[in-house]
Order: sequence, then C-alpha cells, then structure tokens
Amino acid sequence: MIRRPTCQSRNCLTGLPEMLSLCSFAVFVAAAAAAVPYEQYILAPPSRTIRPVSVFRQNEPVSFPNSILESSNNSGDRLVLRGFNSSVSYDFGKNIAGWVNLNVSSQSGSVGVTFSESSLWVSSEASDATADAGLDAPIIFNITGAGHYKAPEQQERGAFRYLTVVNYGTDNVTVDDLWVHFTAMPHWQDDALRNYSGWFHSNDEQLNRVWYAGAYTNQIITIDPKRGDALIYIGEVNNNSTVNGTLDWWVNTTITEGTSTLTDGAKRDRLVWSGDMAIAVPGIAVTTFDLISIRNALDSLYKLQNATGQLPYAGYPFNELGIVSFTYHLYALIGVANFYLWSGDKAYLDEKWPAWKLGMDWAVQQIDETGLANITYSADWLRFGMGGHNIEANSILYYTLGLGAALAIDESEPDTASNYTTVAAKIQEAAIPLLWQPSVGLFRDNETTTLAPQDGNAWAIKSGLLSSSPALVLKISHALEARWGAYGAPAPEAGDAVSPFVSGFELEAHLAANRTRAALRLVRRMWGDFMLGDARMTNSTFIEGYAVDGALHYAPYANDARISHAHGWATGPTSALTTYIGGIQILSDAGATWAIVPQVGDLSDVDTGFSTPKGLFSSKWELSGDTFRLSITAPKGTKGTVGVPLPGHSGKARLTGGQFAEATEVESDAVGRFWVRDLPGGDYEFVATAL
Repeated sequence: MIRRPTCQSRNCLTGLPEMLSLCSFAVFVAAAAAAVPYEQYILAPPSRTIRPVSVFRQNEPVSFPNSILESSNNSGDRLVLRGFNSSVSYDFGKNIAGWVNLNVSSQSGSVGVTFSESSLWVSSEASDATADAGLDAPIIFNITGAGHYKAPEQQERGAFRYLTVVNYGTDNVTVDDLWVHFTAMPHWQDDALRNYSGWFHSNDEQLNRVWYAGAYTNQIITIDPKRGDALIYIGEVNNNSTVNGTLDWWVNTTITEGTSTLTDGAKRDRLVWSGDMAIAVPGIAVTTFDLISIRNALDSLYKLQNATGQLPYAGYPFNELGIVSFTYHLYALIGVANFYLWSGDKAYLDEKWPAWKLGMDWAVQQIDETGLANITYSADWLRFGMGGHNIEANSILYYTLGLGAALAIDESEPDTASNYTTVAAKIQEAAIPLLWQPSVGLFRDNETTTLAPQDGNAWAIKSGLLSSSPALVLKISHALEARWGAYGAPAPEAGDAVSPFVSGFELEAHLAANRTRAALRLVRRMWGDFMLGDARMTNSTFIEGYAVDGALHYAPYANDARISHAHGWATGPTSALTTYIGGIQILSDAGATWAIVPQVGDLSDVDTGFSTPKGLFSSKWELSGDTFRLSITAPKGTKGTVGVPLPGHSGKARLTGGQFAEATEVESDAVGRFWVRDLPGGDYEFVATAL
C-alpha cells in the first residue's frame, strides 16, 4: 500500500490525490444525491439550462433587455435590438460554460454573440482571447426565419461570465429567449451537477466560499474530450504578432479517450497538463471524487511516453511540439501515485508500474556527481530560468522518489524501493550545502544565482526534503510570508507574477510548518479578497495568474485577454482546508490507513468530510473557551491516528474519547497536540479541556 506520512512534527508534509472505478463513482453520486451538506454554497447549476441574472450594460436602442433574465423569463416581454450595433451585455453572476441558444421571432437579420470571463473584456465587437495575440471573433447567427438557433458544436465556449448579444444588421431583431446549455462535467446527469461527495464548512464565510469556488473551478475544467485544445494558432500567432480584426476560434480536437477528461483550464488551454493536476486532483478527491476524468487524463499522458521513459510536457496535440519538461515529467509520475492512493486500485498500479519505473529511470539519469539532478530543459510552469541544480526540480524529484519507494514495496520489489531511498538520501544531503542561503532564510534557485524562488522553497518543505531540519522549515515559512504583497504571494522566478499554482504549494508549506494562522491569512488575502472579491474576477472560479500590483496581467503572456479565469492549478485551498484545517489525511489505499489532525488557527469550528471506496471520512470540531471537541468518522476495517489539539497554553488537558473512557490528564507534544494511535475505523468523539 502506498503510504503518506502523518503530520506529527513541524516539518512533516502530507501528499494527496485520487481515483475510482466508474461503477463505484456512480454509487458515490447516488449517495450524494440523498443528502448534500451545505448545498447553499455549491456553484454548479441545478440543471444544464442557464440564463443570465442581470444586465451588465446596454447600447441603445434596445427594448425589454430584462426579459432575457432568469427572473423574468416568463414575463411575456421580448428583447428587441433596434438597429445596427444595438446590444445588451448580460451577466450570469458566475463563470459558466457551454453553447449559446437563441429563440427569435424575426424573419431575417444578423445577431452576434461575444463572451468574456472578466468584465475587462466585455465588448460587442469581440470576445476575450485564446491566442497569444488578438481577440476571439463573435459567433454570428444569420437569421433566415423565426425559430431556434444554436452555436455550432465546435464553438462551445469553455468559460464566460458575460455574454453580449448584438445586432449586426440594420433591421430590428426580436429575441424571444436566450440561454446557455452548460457543458462541463459531461458524464454527469443533467440534474446531478451539485451532487458532491465532499463538503466543508467553518465559522468563516469567506473560507467556505473559497472551498466551493475551488470545487466548481475543477468541475468547469472537466470537459468532453472531443472538444479539447483551444490553442489552434500555435506556430502562427505568438506574443509578437499583430492581429488585424479578430481570430476565428473552435474546439474540436479529441485529446483523451472516454466521455470526460480533466484539463488545465476551461477557456484555454483545454489540454492535459500533469503539473496542473498536482493541485486540481486533491481538490477533486475531496469534493466530487470524479476520478474517471482524472484517469482518462493520466492515461493520455502515458500513451505518449517515449522509449527512453520520458513523459510529455502536456497531452495531445501539444506534445507534438516536442518540448521536454523535467518537472512535468515528475508530475506525471506523481499523478499515478496519487491515483492509486485515493482509489486503492492495485490493478491500475500493476498496469502502470513498468512505465512508471521507466519514467523514474529517465529522471534519475539527470543526476550528476553532485547528487542532484542537473536540469537542461527549461520548460516548467512558464516560470523563467529553470536549469542547473534547481531546488524546485530536485525537491520534486526527492518527493517522487519517496512515492516510488512506497509503490515498489506494494509491487513486491524491495530492492527497487531501497534504490529509490538511497538516491533520495543523496539529494537531501547535497541540496542544503549547495543551495541554502542563511542570510535570507531561503534556498536559491540554482548555484548560478541568488534569486530565491517561491516554487523551490515551497517544494523544499512539501517534499519532506527538510525532514531533519525543522528549524529551516520555519525560517522558510516566515521568509515567504515576509514577501507577501497586497494581492498575495509573489513568484519572483516568473517576473512580477503572482502564481496561484505555486501559491497552492506555499499554502501547504505553511500548514506543514504548523503556521496555521499565516496559511489562513494567505487564503483570505489571495483567494478570498482578491480572486473572489475583485470586481474584475468571475465571483466563482480561480484565475491562472496575475501581477503583484493587482493588474490582470500574467508575466508569461503578452496578451492579457487570454488569461484563464478558471484554472484547476489555482484551487489549492480546497484540498488544504479539508486536509489540514479539517485534518483528514488519506495515508494508504483509499484510506485503509489515515490520520485526522485538525489545525485550528483563528477558527472556532469546522465540519468537513468526503468519501473514498472505503467509505465515509469526516471531521467536525469546535473550540469554545477552554474546551476542544472533535467528532470523527472513518470506515470500519481501517485504522488511523488522531492528533487532538489541546486548548489553552499549559500543554495539559483532560481528555475523553478513544481509549479514554474517563477523563485523563494528557500532555501535548511540541506543537500542541496529543496523539491517539492505532484507532480502528468507527465514530468517535474527543473532548479536551484545558488545565
């Protein structure tokens, strides 16, 4: 069984992820439909027919623009666009995806429709962008008689909050109805899109909204694989191109097998990227448990593995560019380990194991006489300067070797496990002497620079590379926090960028360091106040990246309009809130072993849970004065550990629960927890009262 460490110390980090058979998934959906906790926070629509909720702006002359709204749909009025360029821009209140539909009663005319995720790009002339330059063309409906008009299948718009309908003709056009057929999560029943198997609630409404926005982001990026790849102008349009007019757009490439697949972003790229999955998959596991979409995505990458063992930077057709990425190669290996962890599907691991070992062989071949991998491939998450004995790449390699050692044990290959462990130990020995900068309390990117990257320092903690150096873990956490700006955590390795992707790993690093309050401050500042609260955002899904000054500019791109506002790699808080704040950690085989280790921070109560093939896991806790109450559920036949936070400041409390039928005086460890070990699955309540 693959095992993850229980967080018992400042430097411990727990990994996550996903998987399940389609039939088991159906059982989850049915169970979720019976009772979905906190359903009021779920952003997924109750049906696939969606209408706008308000008018954003209008260009006169128009009549009855409100008639199209959900609240006025049966009013009897009809929208009339009176003459050329008259238009109405509608707001759906959240990011949605799908095909636009019109019912018109006019006999002739020309109606255009444009889309935008952000209010910045609302226009009657063009949609926001998918290419490296320019803007996307409107969909044009040439009216040849009264009736129903629907966007072509290949012009499914993957994400938009705003839709503008405009009269491109000279005669009046009467629109009787306008709606969108929602296309995300295509393999789920039309009325089941809100049937989550996981939940989260706390006394902080902002955190609740962040958790569910992450869940919804991961739903909207799950697409029909026949309508993938929005990057149709690669090689033709680049950052330096000048585009006259608008660019036609479409999505009609089959990118994986199956009826659904996980991608990076809803509007673009609509491709499989293993790095993005490292954040998205844990969020999916604790919300919808849509593991079949993840499996389809992973399978598509492994089908592209070459004879040397190298896995692609991204899925088809992007792989045909021949770009190699050391880190994304490792993320594809991590994906299999995560899939097995959440699913417990040994047959899946058996199938992938030869390819996995071949992939690890390729990665280890990059290690030189220093004991570290020397990176000669610059591609990563669009950061700059990847190369040399890079701390991010080597931390991820260390982490992946640890996963491989556990997988090898499950595959009855102790020699392979021992080899991986030996290689990992050499990385651990070499990294600190070569790359640590005591004067700044952070690792440098590689031996040729003093730049201290966000990604490498976050991963140094997350990977467990510093398991024997807890003091460095705290130094890194404090130093990273000291760099925060008004809009979040900077990624200096990507210019002036704020990366929600890398900040998701930083968030895990602060939690692994038991700096819970700092972690919650980061979630509120970045994901709550800005990514949800800013008027330019979608109020529902999380953006790919932006600038440290709050501009919606992402340093790797010249075309601001192409930034994705629904990107799975930005959903880190969703899994972190369940795994660390709620404390539920799956350690092996879909929860055959587990730990529940809540982190309190400045919160007073949390209720969270999810299901795996083993059954239901839940954690509900409350801190009231000097008393901490924790109620947990774990499936029968499993075994786990509970870390009970002791209230007060003395480090002592009276505890009941588990083996403590009567109140027993206990003492905390160095970080304020008392550990109850070897607890059989079941329902328990622990009550700790400070002394």
